[in-house]
Amino acid sequence: MAAIIDLSGRVTVVTGGTRGVGAGIARAFLQAGAEVVTCARRPPDRPVRAAGRTARFLPVDLRDAGAADAFFDRVRHEYGRLDALVNNAGGAPFRMLGEGGAARHARVVALNLLVPLTASLAAYEVMRGQDRGGTILMIGSVSGTRPSPGTAAYGAAKAGLDHLARSMAVEWAPRVRVNTVVPGMVRTELSHLHYGDEDGIAAVGRTVPLGRLAAPADIGDACVFLASDRAAYISGASLHVHGGGERPAFLDATDVNQQAAAE
Repeated sequence: MAAIIDLSGRVTVVTGGTRGVGAGIARAFLQAGAEVVTCARRPPDRPVRAAGRTARFLPVDLRDAGAADAFFDRVRHEYGRLDALVNNAGGAPFRMLGEGGAARHARVVALNLLVPLTASLAAYEVMRGQDRGGTILMIGSVSGTRPSPGTAAYGAAKAGLDHLARSMAVEWAPRVRVNTVVPGMVRTELSHLHYGDEDGIAAVGRTVPLGRLAAPADIGDACVFLASDRAAYISGASLHVHGGGERPAFLDATDVNQQAAAE
């Protein structure tokens, strides 16, 4: 992607950009030449590096609006600008709705919907006064477009995040473009917790039309494109990066019936 898109001189913030998908996004922006700042509540186990360059880490709890404002003010002061914000921070444990209680589910919604809203509002205050404006990317999920048993609050938040991005794209145009990247299943260092061993991961990958789980770099490349001038007329859009989605269950039943009929 760096050979096609050059983001040299641009400044990008990736929330939760220290591991997994977030680290993949940060590496993609580094490879494209951008200055990258990652943030989270706790420092990473190891720095995020790519193309001989290292992303800078700054600690912040984005659940605190005052802390978010101070964080983005610091980025503006130290770098002189902010060109892109990638709202990647989020996630949720597996918990059925009847087992968690309202307060726990509300915390999941807050992390995955209110934190991106808080960060975006703070980033907008920086971007709105810049000559080139800026771009904001939400990292959504296919869980926001289909039933998500065990992660229902997470899915509901991601659905709301997509709607929020579309409204932001209208309210903040033309200074700031806002889009959503919607990943499917992504292979990260934590995949074994969800899909089991290598055989389990491979079996899950075979359910995807393209035959594998996404790599963090696949999500990162999509983000770099949407943050670049090549996407200058794209705003309020949702880009699905899911390998073709999920094979509809009824097709499996149809295959069985057709096989039985042939015999």
